[in-house]
Amino acid sequence: MRFRHIFSETRHGLRRNLTMTLAVIMTMWVSLSLFGAGLLANQQVDLMKGRWYDKIEISVFLCTKDTRGDQCSPGQEVTAAQRETIRQTLERNPEVAPGGVYFENKTEAFAEFRKAYVGNPIQDSLTVDQMQESFRVKLANPEQYEGVVSSVAGLPGVQAVQDLRKYLDPFFSWLSLLQWGTIIASALLLFAAALQIGNTIRLAAFARRREIGIMRLVGASNLYITLPFLFEAVISALLGAALACVTLVSGVYFIITKKAEVSIQSLPWIGRDQALLACAGVATVGLLLAIIPTLITTRKYLRV
Repeated sequence: MRFRHIFSETRHGLRRNLTMTLAVIMTMWVSLSLFGAGLLANQQVDLMKGRWYDKIEISVFLCTKDTRGDQCSPGQEVTAAQRETIRQTLERNPEVAPGGVYFENKTEAFAEFRKAYVGNPIQDSLTVDQMQESFRVKLANPEQYEGVVSSVAGLPGVQAVQDLRKYLDPFFSWLSLLQWGTIIASALLLFAAALQIGNTIRLAAFARRREIGIMRLVGASNLYITLPFLFEAVISALLGAALACVTLVSGVYFIITKKAEVSIQSLPWIGRDQALLACAGVATVGLLLAIIPTLITTRKYLRV
């Protein structure tokens, strides 16, 4: 009988405050969708960093007769002694992965050049002698590269040091900015949803103040009085979270799987697993947003 009364009170409460309940559901839907989008954006950035940062190499280009640079002598190529000094400097650097120094000679560079420009008229514009030798350096930790660059940039025979991070870091900075913008916007909406849940529960408690007073007089516990309000908030939160999950899964399927993966196949993209993980986070936050404001509000306003 007790549980039947609790469920009956919950049903009547949802019916009495239908417009407020719908407002809570809509607010939860939008805010949790933005929160989930922030989680998906974070996972997408991590996937792209994991793919690209793992492949980041530092290229140390050596002097040729035609190149110019502070460490190059005009009309003179890098000497064998200079080349060996550069190699040893790289191999001894703790930021370089073990066995991560690879030397590319002119013949290999020419082969890569022709492969890159196959079918293009520029393919026959250069000869083997015009190619530039280089060292390809694999980093032990892609986040740490400054020491490698500074150790060889000033060595004789080094024409230039190219680090791919200077091209990738601005891109990831913009992605992170977008990610944090989404999270901040969703946090503000989640806060608004929490306030709205609290106000809804307060109005419901005020409307049922006579029933609550009678229940207290007959010895009903605080938990028994609180449960109908708690169930109302949880149902609203779960409906909002369910709509948010449908939005996130649909977005991943129609935007990422059907569009982005087909258009840009070279990039790693989030999928079903990431969407389900985001939905789990959305459901958890939705429940917390329902339970915590309800407990705080009922503790304050259910004293008769």
